[in-house]
Parts: sequence; C-alpha cells; structure tokens
Amino acid sequence: MKKISITVMCTFALAACTTQPKTPSVESFVFNGNPIVRNNFTADPAPVVIGDSLYLFVGHDEYYEGQDSANGGKEFNITEWLCYSTADLKTWYDHGSVLRPSNFAWADTVSWGVGTAWASQVVPYNGKYYYFTTCQGQKPYSGYCVGVAVADSPSGPYVDAIGKPLICDTMTVNGPRGWWNDIDPTVLVDNGEVWLSWGNGTCFLAKLKPNLTELADSIRILKAPKYIEGPWLHKYNGKYYLSYASMSNGGEGIDYMMANSMTGEWIHKGEITGAAENSFTIHPGIVEFKGEWYLFYHNATLELNGKKGTIGRRSVCFDKMEYNEDGTIKFVTQTKEGLVAVKAGLATNCSIEKKSKKGKRLFALSIKTIEESLYIDSHR
Repeated sequence: MKKISITVMCTFALAACTTQPKTPSVESFVFNGNPIVRNNFTADPAPVVIGDSLYLFVGHDEYYEGQDSANGGKEFNITEWLCYSTADLKTWYDHGSVLRPSNFAWADTVSWGVGTAWASQVVPYNGKYYYFTTCQGQKPYSGYCVGVAVADSPSGPYVDAIGKPLICDTMTVNGPRGWWNDIDPTVLVDNGEVWLSWGNGTCFLAKLKPNLTELADSIRILKAPKYIEGPWLHKYNGKYYLSYASMSNGGEGIDYMMANSMTGEWIHKGEITGAAENSFTIHPGIVEFKGEWYLFYHNATLELNGKKGTIGRRSVCFDKMEYNEDGTIKFVTQTKEGLVAVKAGLATNCSIEKKSKKGKRLFALSIKTIEESLYIDSHR
C-alpha cells in the first residue's frame, strides 16, 4: 500500500471553540432549520446579545381544549415566558420557564381563563436584566398592562421590579384596540437614555428614567402607517428604526420607520417581510450578532403532539437581514432552512494539500457542520 500524506486546512465561519453559555445543567439541541424550537410552540421572539451569546426570550403557546373555536383574544393561551441561548446559532440551550404572569401580584391569572404571557423584551442594564412584558391586569387595573421584572442573571429568576404596572389603561388614550392597546413593550438603551415603545392599534413612545421603572416624560403617539402591534426598536449606523407588525395580504407583515433621533421625525420606509406562513400574527425581533444582522419572527408551521400550528400555536424562526447603502433594510424572504441556507456553522475557506509519491491519486473532500467530522473519499 502506498503511503499518502494529506494536510487539510480549514477556516470556520463560526469557530468550534466559541465559548458556549455556562449552563451545563440545561438541555441543548442543534438548529436544523426553521422553526428553531421543535418541542414547544413559541411566539413573539425577543433576541438580545449578552456577552458572546445570543439569548432568545419567547412566549410559550400551549393548546387547550376549545382553543380552535375561541375568539376575542382567547385563541392565545400563552402560559409563560421561555428562554433559549446560543453562542454560534447552531447549538442552542434550553433554560426553560423564566417568568410567568403569576410572578406579578397585580396580574389577573384567573378570570381571563387563558394564559396572558404576551410579547416581551429583556434589556441588560447596569448589571441587571429587566424583563418588560405584558399581562392582563386585575382590579384596580383594567385591561392589559405593561410590567417590568428584574433579575441578576438573564435566565432569572425574575421578580416584579415595582409591584405594580409600569403602564396601565388609565395612562393611555383608548385607541382602536381599547382595553388591550397597552401591550408588546420594546426598549432601546441609547447613550444613557432609555426609550420604551408599545401598543396595539396605537403606537406609543416614552422615555424612561434611569431606574427603568418610571416614565421620565409624557407619552407620545407615533403615526406609523399600517400599524397593528408588536413594535421593536433598534439602532444601526446612527439611525433609529421602529419595526412593527403591519397589515399585509390577509395577515400581519412587518413594516418599519426610520428617524435621525428618537424625538425626530419618523419616516415610513416600507416592508421588511410579508405575512408569516399559516399565522395571522407576526412579531419582529431584530438583533446584530457577531457582525451579522438577523430578523426573528414567528409563523405557525410546526405540528406538535398531533396539533397543527395555527393562530395560537406559533413557532419562532429567524433569517439573515441586510441593509442597503442608504440604511434602508433589504426585503427578508422567510425560509424553512433558516441559517442552514447560508451555511451557519459550516466551513467557508478550505484548502487541500495532497501528496503522494507518484502524484496520481485524486481526493474528494466534503465538509459538514462543526459537530460532524470531515469526510474524505479517495479513489484512483
């Protein structure tokens, strides 16, 4: 047998040695295309980068008997908020339930009859983690309210930060959605200033005090074309962005506005993506992670335990998002492959040096994911 020396040199796009979240006790799974999570229905994604990891907070959609014929908001039974994390967008860690409506003493967890853990966002600030979220209020609070919990770790445990709602129905004008217009909070920390936006039917904006638990100024109303709900604030290259669920073809899509400052003129720029497959609702979550931008959203394509996805049984997905030179956002096509389509976790730059005494052997090299080994097939 002839001896053959082969040297394979590969540069990986996502290094295999990247530090994973220090959570040895939690279960992990490998991303295999959209949706991200396959053992739970998940909705209303809220991604945030903490250290070298991306944390993803979601609402837990759960089936209940009679759900498919319910209406008036009871199609949704969102019982708790779940947390996942990843350091490479390939291997994900399941931190389980980190917050429930019952953690807020002012929340009504009984009379509504279904879970009311609606859309939320976690913000790291001054060494703490603030969980802005939505719950149905009980007397003396009416309608849905925005609350805030706090923790020393991104995966909790979280406790109510102020013992009462941050925003309740008496603080805002009743727009098209009335008693449930105070939902879906999003927060942006920018150069020491903290901004809160929220609303269903009406898009509200307010500045928070440095303690993140009080309003610093009056509440503004933003005129956002086709606005329905689910706002999301982010900043890119000195520009401010407000994305939101908008009326699209037969369901919600995602539109966005841009501004030069949080108090400046907000200009509608169009659609980021269209309606989600099999879901009337959609919810944007936009984040930069390790030099790339991503759009998180939900659809309703997952079938779990014999129950098909539908309006109240949704599944979180994500795809890469890119900007034009002028800062506008390129249209995002929703995919089933997700980052598999752009080879997340795969080698990108490889060179092969092969040597044999006669130099007559040929080699075929294929490189799979980081978790898999190189496969080399040699033949004459």
